[in-house]
This record gives sequence, C-alpha cells and structure tokens, in this order.
Amino acid sequence: MFFSRGTSHTKPDPDFQRLWASVTVSSLGDGMRFVALPLLAAQLTSDPRQIAAVYLAEQLPLLLFGLFSGALADRVDRRRILWLVDAVRALTIGALAVAVADHSVTIHLLVGVGFLLGLGQTLYNGAWSGMVPTLVAPTDLTRANARLQASSLVADTLLGTPLGALLFGVAAALPFAVDAVSFAGAAALALMLRGNFQPPPPAGPSTGGTLCRDMVHGVRWLWQHRLLRRLCLASGITNLVGAGLIAILVLYARQVLGLGSLGFALLVASFALGGVAGAAGTPRLTARFGNQRVLKLTAAGTAIAAAAAGLAQSGPMAAACIAMYGAATLAWNVTAVSLRQALVPSELLGRVAMAYQMVIGGGTALGAAAAGFVADFFGLRAPFFAGAVLLLAAGLISTRITGAGTLPTQRAAAFDGHVPEQRQRSDGPASEAEDH
Repeated sequence: MFFSRGTSHTKPDPDFQRLWASVTVSSLGDGMRFVALPLLAAQLTSDPRQIAAVYLAEQLPLLLFGLFSGALADRVDRRRILWLVDAVRALTIGALAVAVADHSVTIHLLVGVGFLLGLGQTLYNGAWSGMVPTLVAPTDLTRANARLQASSLVADTLLGTPLGALLFGVAAALPFAVDAVSFAGAAALALMLRGNFQPPPPAGPSTGGTLCRDMVHGVRWLWQHRLLRRLCLASGITNLVGAGLIAILVLYARQVLGLGSLGFALLVASFALGGVAGAAGTPRLTARFGNQRVLKLTAAGTAIAAAAAGLAQSGPMAAACIAMYGAATLAWNVTAVSLRQALVPSELLGRVAMAYQMVIGGGTALGAAAAGFVADFFGLRAPFFAGAVLLLAAGLISTRITGAGTLPTQRAAAFDGHVPEQRQRSDGPASEAEDH
C-alpha cells in the first residue's frame, strides 16, 4: 500500500499509480528498441566498436547535460518535464521508424538518434529523481522502487525484448514504430498527473540564483556526503560492467553461443526474470539484513554471475547465469536508489541525483567503449571476466557504505569536514538504515 504524499494515511496515491503506468508503458517500447537497435546495427556492420558506439551515444548526454538537468528539475515543475520529454522522444523514434522503413538508415543515423534519446532520458531522469519521494511515504521508498523497477523489467525485458525480436523479424521498422506509440502514451499519462510537482524552496541559505551555481552546489553536496560518495563510486563500477556486457552481448550470443535473434532476445529476457525476483525480494532482504549487507552480497553475486556467463558453453547455461546476474543487479539498484532518496533533501533531489548519475553515466560510457576494444583484442569472453574483477571491487567498497542509526542522523552526520548548506530539514524520514 502506498501512502499519499508522505503522510500516514492509508489511501493509495492515484498519482503514483499514473506514474507507475507511465513507466510501464514506456518500458514496453524501450524493451523492443533495446533489442531492435543492436540487431539493426549488426545488420549494418560486424565491427564491435561501431555497434558499441551506438550504445555509447545514448550515454554521452548524461555526461554533458546531467548537472544542467538536475538543476533544471529543482527549479521547474517536474511533471511538465516528464511529458514534454516523452512527447519529443515519440517524434524522434517515429522518425527513425520512417527511415528504417525507407531503407535509408545508417550507423551514423543510429548514433545521432541514440544521442537524442539519451538527451531526453537525461532530462527525464532529472525530473524523475524527485518524483517518487513526493508520492509515497518515506517508509515505503524501498517497496515503491522495487515495484517500479520490477514492472519496468517485466515490460521492458521480459515482454518487450522477445516481442521486439519477433517484430524485427517481420519488419525492421515495427519495433521502433511501437516504441514511438509507447512514448506518446507515457507522455499522456504524465500529463494526467495532478497536484503540485514544483520543487520546494530551499530549507537553508540559498546558493544563488544561477543554474551554474545550483549545479556546483549539487556536486559539492554529494562529494561532502561520505556515505553517498562511496555508494556513488560502487554504483559507477557496477554500471561500467553492466554497460560493457550489454554492448557486446548481441555478438557474444551470435558468435560464441551460436544463437539467432530470438535467442539473443531470450538471453536478455532471462535477465528480467532474475531481476523481477531480485527486486521483489529486496524489501525483505534490507529489512532483515540491512542495506550494507545487501549491497555487499549482491555485488559479490553479480561478480560470480558475470564470470560464470563468460564460461558458458550453451544458451541455457548463459541464460541461467544472466538470470542470476539480473537478480543481484536489481537488488543492488533498488537498495541503492532507495537509500539515496532517503538521504537527500527534497529540494536537492534533482541536483544531487544527477551529479550521482553523471558518475554512473561516466562508468556506463567507459564500459560501453572499453568492452568493444577488449572484445576486439582479447575475444568476446574477456569482458565478462574483467567485469567480474571490477564487481568484486564494488563489493569491497560496499563494506563501508552505510552507517548505523536513523536516516536523519546519517544525513546530519555523514559529511566530511563541515555541513553543507541546505542539508537541514524537519520532515526527514524516520525509518532506520542500520547495519545489523
């Protein structure tokens, strides 16, 4: 049960249901595009560097515009950003569908479209970062994020990727056309959100009136919070590995495992099956073992799964390993996102979250680029083994992420040297994040 606007009432918040539906609808189209875009790129070239470049183009806008996105989201109505961005993305992917149907698509066009979609996702994420904590009670953050990520995985990977592969086999333009419709539907649902989604005014001294100064403040706040700084570093490593494996998975499936388009889609779907289980179990795991242990154990789980996937000799064996990787990854993500949302004041959610995501985006971009070169020089199994080593490093960092005590206590005490501006707030979550 989700509660209205962080109160103790038991009435479900209809805006959360609309937001949940918007994410799910958009995720279905994303899943089809996720499998169709590399399949389309693989039709145009067999060079792993060029295929990885298409994925890399989607990650670059986060590095270039992430801080701007967060500062903007802390100034204007976040709902307006959501529906405008999805409307523009519907037009962009619709234009790609037309180009594919006209047989005029090129790798350069895919890179350009990927960049535009990545820019839209960056702006969307800046606004999205502050939405969930305003729609659910503080004690329901983990459950809300678990359900959002689980439903997104079901629609995106479990349903969207096999459907995208099937539609791609019928007509290459079809999955992109359906993705355009899904973006339009998501925009309509976001437009239906009611209430005030204008960020609250600062609770402490203002950092100034310019977007530039707001962006700097978000970076400084994140850097000075040692718990979030460690969490950010570990998250960057896990995303670096995940992006690298995604970037070369289509070639790994075809050239190493001997799978066709549908087999590749089923490999991706196995990630969703594991991910749904991992997300569903996360609230109970964190309640029983604490954030620190869950983060540490799931990082170790992803390392073991990545190495095992690199050793796989058949499609079913690889699918089982990828399912394990998905379960551990989603448990990590839900725990990390919920912890971050609980620790950051509402008026800073956009800026701090996007500064955080820029580090993650840097890892994602580096992983996508590096995996192509590692696979080109050392073979398509090598990125899995290198990734396992890096994930073990993330597990070691996770051993020092969370401190004991209530979340307001952690928010007030976890800064290096001095307390940044705007950190005090009287409505902080009262839930605990103890290391048991």
